[in-house]
Amino acid sequence: MSGPGKVAALGEELERRGLERAIVVTGKTLGNSTLLETVKAAAGARCVSVFTGARQHVPRSAVGELEALIERWDADCLVSFGGGSPIDTSKVASYSFLGKREIILIAIPTTLSAGEYTHAGGVTDETTLVKSGVSDPRLQARTVIADPELTLATPDWLWIATGMRALDHAVETIYTPRHHPLSDTLGAKAITLLVEHLPASIQTTGAEELAHRGWCQFAAWFSIYGSMNTRFGISHLLGHQIGPRWNVAHGVTSCITLPAAMRLMAEIAPERFGPIAEGFRLPFDPAHPKAAALACAERTAQFIAQFDVPHTLKEAGVPRREIAEIVPTVLHEVERSGVVDRHLTEQDVVGLLEAVY
Repeated sequence: MSGPGKVAALGEELERRGLERAIVVTGKTLGNSTLLETVKAAAGARCVSVFTGARQHVPRSAVGELEALIERWDADCLVSFGGGSPIDTSKVASYSFLGKREIILIAIPTTLSAGEYTHAGGVTDETTLVKSGVSDPRLQARTVIADPELTLATPDWLWIATGMRALDHAVETIYTPRHHPLSDTLGAKAITLLVEHLPASIQTTGAEELAHRGWCQFAAWFSIYGSMNTRFGISHLLGHQIGPRWNVAHGVTSCITLPAAMRLMAEIAPERFGPIAEGFRLPFDPAHPKAAALACAERTAQFIAQFDVPHTLKEAGVPRREIAEIVPTVLHEVERSGVVDRHLTEQDVVGLLEAVY
């Protein structure tokens, strides 16, 4: 359900599904905000506890803490409130209960990361700083409440960075080898909506701001629709390792890696860039696709450049001497996922990291 004030329907949704023991899962910042009281009030007596330990990159210890709370309250529902960290913490924690019972997930997003629309969740090993994941159709949120009023307190940098994550989703679902006409169409629409509404969503106020933010929320949904089938690409694989290794938010990694990944794919599969060009309203000649594909990469870089977010690994605080350390893991993920059409060498990945440094 989407629209201003829709969070008020949370209690009715819990009742409709026969859920009696819900835990609200959020992070420290929202856990100390008045918005949390809004969510709790909407849930009513069916909210039995609040977990405020969700953290960036979903450390395994945070998941363990939530699992213990689920056991304590015999919870039948998790209500994730916030960005990708609460939703992934909820998914990974509920995954451990699948052999015993199913815990229903309801998501109330405050960013554009769009993790609430997938059935996969990531978790970080705090010893190795390597991120892995879990996946099961039963982890899909049964209800997503996209209320733009709850995004107004999201810091601009986070809202924009997660908007770039949505752009990354849209682009990489389109040029992946497993792309599909449906996800191509929705990805193109997501690009158009983000270009039109993301800048305005932080430049306007009142009802106009809420309208722009609502369209951005639709863009986030469209950007990731079907992604579990199409998968993403090298930008995401780089981000999955850069993020936990140097504590860089995933939206920020997209700001850094997406244009370079697009330039690589423009060399490998330029013919797939047609819907991306459509999203950016750029001309595309199927007979000569490479020029348009590179133009899409340049337009993406220009779009990101207008925002006050890190644009390089250096700006994100990554030490140059350490960047080669993630290369083996990235190469393993590339081979496992099959999202790049040709074999990538160690030097290819090092070159990408140097290019975005």
